[in-house]
Amino acid sequence: MIRLVTPDYSDLGEGREAGDALLTFVACAHAMLDPSTPEEQVRRLETRLLAQLPTLRALGVFDLFAVRDTALAALLADEDEPIHT
Repeated sequence: MIRLVTPDYSDLGEGREAGDALLTFVACAHAMLDPSTPEEQVRRLETRLLAQLPTLRALGVFDLFAVRDTALAALLADEDEPIHT
């Protein structure tokens, strides 16, 4: 796999700006899909990845690009489900 981002995900910003949101999402997704990433780190990255969704949806990113990894696509689909209380 070609890495377009740094393998050191600790230096990423909070993702408040659109470009940062996309960078954070891609970096987190790459790390989460890497089988060598420890489960504890995957859980932390998942939180950061999901935090970027409102910005990326507002930008229409998922109208332009499809998530091909089935596990990641399922995670994102779960976030689209309405919460029933």
